[in-house]
Amino acid sequence: MGFFQRAFVVAALLALVACGEQQAQDSRPPPTVEVTTPERQSVPNIIELPGRVQAFRIAEIRARVDGIVQERLYEEGTPVEAGEQLFQIDPREMRANLEAAQARLARARATAENAAQDVERYQGLVEKQAISQQEFDTAQARLRTARADVELAEAEVQSVELNLGYTSVETPIDGIAGRAEVTVGALVRAAEGTLLTRVEQVDPVYVTFSQSSSDLLRLREQIATGELEFASNQKIPVALTLENGEEYPHTGYVDFRAMSIERSTGTVQARAQVPNPDEILLPGMFVRARISAGDLTDALVIPQRAVIMQDQGASVMVVGEDGAASSRNIEVGSMRDGNWVVLDGLESGEQVIVSGWQDLRSGTQVQTVQARDKKQEQQAGGEAAP
Repeated sequence: MGFFQRAFVVAALLALVACGEQQAQDSRPPPTVEVTTPERQSVPNIIELPGRVQAFRIAEIRARVDGIVQERLYEEGTPVEAGEQLFQIDPREMRANLEAAQARLARARATAENAAQDVERYQGLVEKQAISQQEFDTAQARLRTARADVELAEAEVQSVELNLGYTSVETPIDGIAGRAEVTVGALVRAAEGTLLTRVEQVDPVYVTFSQSSSDLLRLREQIATGELEFASNQKIPVALTLENGEEYPHTGYVDFRAMSIERSTGTVQARAQVPNPDEILLPGMFVRARISAGDLTDALVIPQRAVIMQDQGASVMVVGEDGAASSRNIEVGSMRDGNWVVLDGLESGEQVIVSGWQDLRSGTQVQTVQARDKKQEQQAGGEAAP
C-alpha cells in the first residue's frame, strides 16, 4: 500500500470517528437547568455608599492663663468625664495676684466706709450751716468715687479668681482624651492659646458619606414618577458594614443632608448619627453605609447566584420561548437578603437560569425546572435532617 493510500485510509477513519462523536452528542438529552421567573414587587430601596466615621464632638483643651505645666493628671487615650481635671498649671503666681487684689478691695472698702461717715456727719452740719454746701457736695463726690473703687476692686478679685481657676485645666465634655501636646515643665500662654490635648466624644458618632448628583437626580425622578415611595418626614435608617466585613449591630439615622453640590467632586454631602456604646467605631474609620431610602414599588428581584459579575458589568442567562439559553446584560442596583434588584435588562415573566449556567453557551437547548426559593430550601433541609 502506497503512501497516498495509507493517508486516505487514515482520513476516512478520522471522519468516521468524528461522525460518531457528533451522532453521540446529538443523541444526548439537553442539559437541565434551574430557572426562576421574576415578577415585579415592592422591595426596600437600599443605597450603598462608602463613609467615614467622625467624632460626635471634639473639644480642644487650650491654656487660658500663662504659666508652667505642673502636672498631667490623666492617662492618654482613656475615657474622661466632663469636669475632670486633665492638667495643673502652677497656681502660685495667681494666688499671689489674688491676695494683692483682695488687699486692694479691703482698702477700697475702708475708704468707702470713711467717705460714707463723712457724708453722714456733714449732713447735720450743712443743715446747721456750719459748713458750706460746696464742702458737702465734695464729700458726696468722694463717697461715689470710693464706691466705684470698691466695685472695680471686686471685679479685679473676680478676674483673678477666674484665672486661678483656669490653672486647673478641665475637660468640658465626656470622651476619650488624646495624646498630650505639652510636657510637664512646658511654658503655656493664653494669648497663643497653647493646645494641651483634645477630647473626642465617640458615643454617638457621625458617619459622613457622599452621593453623586446623578444618583440624587435619579432618586428624585423615581419619587416624582411614583416608582419610589418615600415619606419626607420619616427618619432614614442607616446600617453599617465594618472594614472586616462584619455587620455593625446598631442602626443610625440620617440627621443632615447638604442642599448644594460640591463643585470639585459633583457630590452631595450627607451625615448619619450612629450609636456607639461599645466604642467599636473610631474616628477616621472607613465603613460601608446602607441607607434605606423608601421602597421601590415596581422592582424585579433575582437571586444572587443567577448573576454573572464581570469587569464589563453584570449579566444573566435567560431561556427563550424556543428553549435556547442566551446571555443578557443587565443593570443591577442594591442587594437585599441575597437577591439583586434589577434596574434594567429584564422583564417580568422571563425565565432566568439560577443554576447550571456555568457550562452553557448562547444558543444551547436546555430543559428547565423551577428553582426553589430560600424558604423551600430550608423546609427541605429540615425534613432531610431527621
